[in-house]
Amino acid sequence: MKSNILKPESTGIIAEFKRKSPSKGIINDSANVEDVVGQYEMAGVAGASVLTDNEYFGGSYEDLISARNKVAIPLLRKDFMVDDYQFFEAKSWGADVILLIASILSPKEVLHFTKLAKSLRLEVLLELHDESELDHVNELVDMVGINNRNLKTFEVDIDQSIRMANKLGSQFVKIAESGISNINTLKQFRESGFNGFLIGEQFMKTNNPGLACENFIAELR
Repeated sequence: MKSNILKPESTGIIAEFKRKSPSKGIINDSANVEDVVGQYEMAGVAGASVLTDNEYFGGSYEDLISARNKVAIPLLRKDFMVDDYQFFEAKSWGADVILLIASILSPKEVLHFTKLAKSLRLEVLLELHDESELDHVNELVDMVGINNRNLKTFEVDIDQSIRMANKLGSQFVKIAESGISNINTLKQFRESGFNGFLIGEQFMKTNNPGLACENFIAELR
């Protein structure tokens, strides 16, 4: 996924398939994962993210397998990765990338899981929420995601994400996560050094997520 994002002609968009979230509740419980990710691919995304957590996001491992059987683009398994076994699952289900969430892991655990992922030829997207988590970043991670949404208040703070990106410097591929609802916000992130953009709710809240993604990318180009 990292190489796709860095291509000169890339949209940088990682389009997400998710049915619900803790902050929004049900977002879309009728969309078919194969249809949606297939349309995402045709629209020109750099990759897709598929939720496999059921309790909070309504996802399943079947969603990831179905997506893998449908598309050739890189797939991110998005889940709460806290156990070695989950990484072997991700590989067997067809994931190319896994998510590590700094807020639920120690820096030591992040390093351990990053090494394990690498041994399985999985890329790592490390997600940060605030400056206190910058010490979780290690040189082995492929991408660093900055979640613009405060996990306690669920408010979006774009300025904080930009400040954090500046502190990371240019060494890492930076991904903006959450709160990207229009082209101007994406362009603001891009001008601030972000390479990729994880977008889910903006597409999934519509009756046709694939078409919403296609229209978004058409406007971007």
